[in-house]
Amino acid sequence: MKNLLYIGNHLQNSQSNATYSAVLGPLLEQSGYAVRYTSNKTNKVFRLLEMLWTTFRTHKKTDLVLIDTYSTQNFYYAVLVSWLCRLLKLRYVPILHGGNLPNRLRNSPKLSKRLFKNAYANVSPSLYLKTIYEEFGYENVVYIPNTIIIDNYPFHKKNFDTPKLLWVRSFSEIYNPSLAVEVLHELKQRGYDAVLSMVGPDANGSLSKVKALADHLNVSVTFTGKLTKAAWVELSKDYNVFINTTNFDNMPVSVIEAMALGIPVVSTNVGGMPYLIEHTVDGVLVAPNDKKAMVDAVEGLFGDVLRTEGMVVEARGKVEGFDWEMVRGLWEEVLNDD
Repeated sequence: MKNLLYIGNHLQNSQSNATYSAVLGPLLEQSGYAVRYTSNKTNKVFRLLEMLWTTFRTHKKTDLVLIDTYSTQNFYYAVLVSWLCRLLKLRYVPILHGGNLPNRLRNSPKLSKRLFKNAYANVSPSLYLKTIYEEFGYENVVYIPNTIIIDNYPFHKKNFDTPKLLWVRSFSEIYNPSLAVEVLHELKQRGYDAVLSMVGPDANGSLSKVKALADHLNVSVTFTGKLTKAAWVELSKDYNVFINTTNFDNMPVSVIEAMALGIPVVSTNVGGMPYLIEHTVDGVLVAPNDKKAMVDAVEGLFGDVLRTEGMVVEARGKVEGFDWEMVRGLWEEVLNDD
């Protein structure tokens, strides 16, 4: 049995969505790995200190360290933990989550090289990031898609009567939540009795701005706050379009889940999205921050229902390939390669 240390933001609060570690960690445990986690500290300094201390304290009984790696401030957590791992002669694997990591490679080349070149392997959940990293000369990148348990996402046939929009993300400017409200307003201007539900926590104060915009445009939006996975999956039964408005992205689990649930996806064409969605085949891609293009795409779903239903079936088929039973072997190749 391999002993793994999982470094990441294992936070349990109303201001953050559960990270991918909450999915992957338990699945690895079920597959026979012993997994320790750090850190769940809300304070960023204390979180970093606990990450470093746990790495040091457990290094003699740790076989491999998994490090959730993002492009913002959390990038420095990964840099510092990787430095300690090298000092302790611990093998480590960064898991590349940040959709803006290509900019980090450009803007922090020396730190990036120390972190990624010295890794046992870098796991990329998207072919998009794998391609970018290889362009920068990193050869130790393995593609393992974000995984779900497909049986947890029942496929529901939708009624395409009027647009019922669902948005699921943290309220943060990089995800451009205001665009969702603008899309709702434009649909109403075009005569649709559309509705919008926005699911997710307020990550950095953006929620108040979005609510103010909804008031200014005089549209009613349902803000649910953070929901459990089961709760938003249940909520999704009442909605027939999933909109992904982000300006940066990699391989978002929420979009994969929407595809599994049978909700047609309209997404901005950024980052890893064209590697996940084939335009007009299993979803629709539009230019970022383009209200008109997104509204036109939503209208198109309702203008040709047979085509939309075909896209939904294709999307479900694609993400069935991300089921844990399909992905587990890829992880075992990385974790058990001595």
